[in-house]
Amino acid sequence: MASEESKLMNGIEDGQNVPRTVQTQGNPAEISRPNNFQRIAQKKMMVKSFPRNKKLEKLAVYSSCKTEGCTCNGWKNPNPPPNPPRMDVSQPLANLTDPCRSCAHSLGSHVSHLENVDTDELDRLLRIVVDVENLFMCVHREEDSDTKQVYFVLFKLMRKCIHSQSTPVVEGQIGKPPFEKPSIAKGVTNFVMYKFGNLNQKEWQTMYDLAKMFLHCLNHWKLETPTSRAARYGNSDIKDYKVNYTRWLCFCHAPAFCDSLERYETTLIFGRNLLRQVFHTMRRQLLDKFRAEKDRMPPDKRALVLNHFPRFLSMLEEEVYSATSPIWDTDFTHNQTNSANLPLSPTLGTPGQAAGVSGLNRFTSSTVTAASNGEGFTSLNISGGIISPRRSSRSLEAAEKRKAEEEAAEQEDPKRQRLEVVEGDVPSETVAKVLTTITDPNEMLGPDSSLFPAHAARDEAARQEEDKGRIKFVVINNSLSNKPTKQIYCWLIGLQTVFSHQLPRMPKEYISRLVFDPKHKCLALVKDNKVIGGICFRMFPTQGFTEIVFCAVTSNEQVKGYGTHMMNHLKDYHIQHNICHFLTFADEFAIGYFKKQGFSKEIKLAKAAYLGYIKDYEGATLMGCELNPRIKYTEFSSIIRKQKDIVKRVIEEKQELEDKVFSGLTCFKDGVHQIPIESIPGVLEAGFKVEISEEPPMDPEVLYTSLRTVLQQAKNHASAWPFLKPVEKSEAPDYYDHIRFPMDLRTMGDRLKARYYCDKRLFIADMTRIFTNCRSYNEPDTEYYKCANVVERFFFSKMKEAGLMDR
Repeated sequence: MASEESKLMNGIEDGQNVPRTVQTQGNPAEISRPNNFQRIAQKKMMVKSFPRNKKLEKLAVYSSCKTEGCTCNGWKNPNPPPNPPRMDVSQPLANLTDPCRSCAHSLGSHVSHLENVDTDELDRLLRIVVDVENLFMCVHREEDSDTKQVYFVLFKLMRKCIHSQSTPVVEGQIGKPPFEKPSIAKGVTNFVMYKFGNLNQKEWQTMYDLAKMFLHCLNHWKLETPTSRAARYGNSDIKDYKVNYTRWLCFCHAPAFCDSLERYETTLIFGRNLLRQVFHTMRRQLLDKFRAEKDRMPPDKRALVLNHFPRFLSMLEEEVYSATSPIWDTDFTHNQTNSANLPLSPTLGTPGQAAGVSGLNRFTSSTVTAASNGEGFTSLNISGGIISPRRSSRSLEAAEKRKAEEEAAEQEDPKRQRLEVVEGDVPSETVAKVLTTITDPNEMLGPDSSLFPAHAARDEAARQEEDKGRIKFVVINNSLSNKPTKQIYCWLIGLQTVFSHQLPRMPKEYISRLVFDPKHKCLALVKDNKVIGGICFRMFPTQGFTEIVFCAVTSNEQVKGYGTHMMNHLKDYHIQHNICHFLTFADEFAIGYFKKQGFSKEIKLAKAAYLGYIKDYEGATLMGCELNPRIKYTEFSSIIRKQKDIVKRVIEEKQELEDKVFSGLTCFKDGVHQIPIESIPGVLEAGFKVEISEEPPMDPEVLYTSLRTVLQQAKNHASAWPFLKPVEKSEAPDYYDHIRFPMDLRTMGDRLKARYYCDKRLFIADMTRIFTNCRSYNEPDTEYYKCANVVERFFFSKMKEAGLMDR
């Protein structure tokens, strides 16, 4: 275990000096695309290839004049460049004797301190010059004040370093990395060891890969600005966040495109504090992005990010926000007893190839790029899939073998069809999302134990015993052509003994004859290599049914769910053999058992199919059971429990959505006159769908005049008196307890003056809400209710006359 931890940590540290893509919030000044990043590198290579005079000329622009008493801080070429510029930019446009346009001193006076500097030092200073030019563009095009200020400080720092020929080092009150211990990378590594160290090799490898993918995404994540965060979450922790944001800009973000600055990975220099600040936002956007791109992912990658990754994030979230989680202890230790289950040396990079950012390049087959989604958040585009196609030959062979087996099973079993999508059913994405939130297996057994008793399925205990290998089920029969083994004979004798003891009214000779009859088969329940129960049956494939002759479990092993699980195994066995009907004669003591297993006295099989094939028993009732070939009966109860939990979670989410109160709009205070309807918080969540109108938009002034006329007519109507102003609490004390979104004609007038109604649909929606609120609060026989109906008809008629409505 310890060796694997060191590998994960070393993989992160190995990629520390590897360039990465820089993300932006939509600002064109920042370097957000791979081709821009490459252009910066190309520009630095180009200036490196300049002749020495050209290099001195470029450095002179950022070097102060060395003539005594001169205050000029940079040489300015008196000769403007040719227009169009000549192609051979490597040749200098000036020589050392040309005067400066500002101070009239020669170019040589500005670079006299560089005359004896070797070429390598000149190249280093020129790289800083390119970075200064990039930062200059960032400063002038950045809109966020906090970010602009940081860029300006870095700009001045690097400009000063050109003057002093020093190495730029960020210093000040923000401190030096690392800022918190343990780091995010160490905490996530501890989390994997703590939660999944006891898993087998395959499962542990999955969690290991998910941890590296999470760290990889966080290292490429573009933090939202403090201003944007304050608008979303308030100012509760904005001071601490602003400090972390400044540190991230200086040590992680800006150095990615200004390599003169020392660059650090986010996950190595920040700890739990920053992770808590960004986790919820990052998780939501990551999962949304993965779901949006799921159709472009291979099936195995899609299952990883849609099923396993959400569950991984849910478990990590508990540890991130838990006050007692041990993964953040600086002296964290983990159990090494299960180290044999760990994967063998996961490859973080191949020789001669960069290990990738934080050693996580095996999660992407190409560069992970990021761009802005227009809301100040990063959108990751994980091209080529989530995991690198480099896989071992063993895993490839296993995958191909599984695929071949599944295809063969489908060809052999034509009745096993894919489930069709039912209209109104819960979407598969929702089901996958809910399933990933189920982390406690006990939750799958039934509904919330705080409301209802947690009754497990009858076969639950038996299924667990089978999974642990304590019991097993085998189908056996006697044969005259192929002599059975001694073990089969022992099991047949054991079945004969069980049936004889548990069915005393049945002659022993008859039981022995049928159990050892080659035409009959037996499903034996074996525990500790002894038969403790079984079912004797005879199959009639041509008739499409099977007759169950005997069914029993020894008395001291009853009430453990064995009977139910045994019948489920028999059902699965027959579905594999394309037989979907059971028939049996049950006595008065067995009717209850067979009813619980899905048998009924109503026989759905045609009488002609079984008449003459089975023997009638006096005092017994014929019962039948029809099997569904789409169901795997041994897992049926657990699936039903999961479905119940899914429905319960979906209902809870819908209830939360119904009760959720969205924040109001503040953008109008900043001078915004109109916004799209779908951008209003809660509108899309309520089911609103954007309808593309074919009619051209109305002129704002024409719309304003028309709406003002209609509103004035509505106010002047004789029945509009209840709606002229907001309802006062003195008149209806409980009105605002029942009406969550009040509206009145005075408020509509104020909104109209403020040019709120940029579309006629907003106007109609507010007017309709007046009448809806009135009818919701008042009884139908009240005067208010009648006024609402009258004014509503009048309103729609006037809207139609004004050409604002079709009906």
